[in-house]
Amino acid sequence: MAKPLVTDELWAVIEPELPPEPAKPKGGRPRVPDRAVLTGILFVLKTGIQWADLPPEMGCGCGMTCWRRLRDWDAAGVWTRVHLLLLEHLPCAQRINWARVAVDSTSIPAPAGGPATGPNPTDRGKTGTKQHVAVDAQGIPLAVDLTAAHRPEGQQLLELIDALPHVAGRRGRPRHRPDKVHADKAYDARANRTGLRARGIIPRIARRGIESRERLGRWRWVVERTISWLHRMRRLRIRYERRDDIHQAFLTLGALMITWNFAQSGFC
Repeated sequence: MAKPLVTDELWAVIEPELPPEPAKPKGGRPRVPDRAVLTGILFVLKTGIQWADLPPEMGCGCGMTCWRRLRDWDAAGVWTRVHLLLLEHLPCAQRINWARVAVDSTSIPAPAGGPATGPNPTDRGKTGTKQHVAVDAQGIPLAVDLTAAHRPEGQQLLELIDALPHVAGRRGRPRHRPDKVHADKAYDARANRTGLRARGIIPRIARRGIESRERLGRWRWVVERTISWLHRMRRLRIRYERRDDIHQAFLTLGALMITWNFAQSGFC
């Protein structure tokens, strides 16, 4: 028997972060429970089906109800807060390996177009979007972002590093800077190395024509594995959403679920 998409343990973490139900001074139909709606959102994320195809027997309301709740919760910063909460207070919190952070990106089709899309040079110029991911040395996702597919990934490195969350540990101030950053040759630029050093970070970026790809993969494979985990959630393989905030919400929710899996499995 398949386990529920929203377990009691996961719901106990997410529920306190959800905004309260809006007041209805004129009455109206009863609101679909938040837990049921979250189940529908996760079902769409994992299966990749269209909102209109949500099975009514799941009891999560119509697809538009789930879409609106995803939009509103993302605008309220729910996914970012829950992700940080998982990083800080679950078993992985004290085991985040700040010694090394690895970054990488992947381009996916975006047939609907919209903001943060552009011609994908690796897909015959078709419209696409690029997903950027930063992980710790174990592959725990720390930050995710979106840009147009034609934007060079190296131009996003410093923004991605600045987006790393301030994770509070058992003692001292919250940490958000790794000791080293590992990246492939697409990030090989003087501005990136200078910017990382200015932030107190040692750059470990492959240099074109100097360092072998095999040797550098010793530390970078974890981010490629995390991207593979993200793309097991089929809604992240193709961007169907014209609105970039909706796809960003799915991407952040996917990172949140991977972090939750780390904590539950004891992998970290």
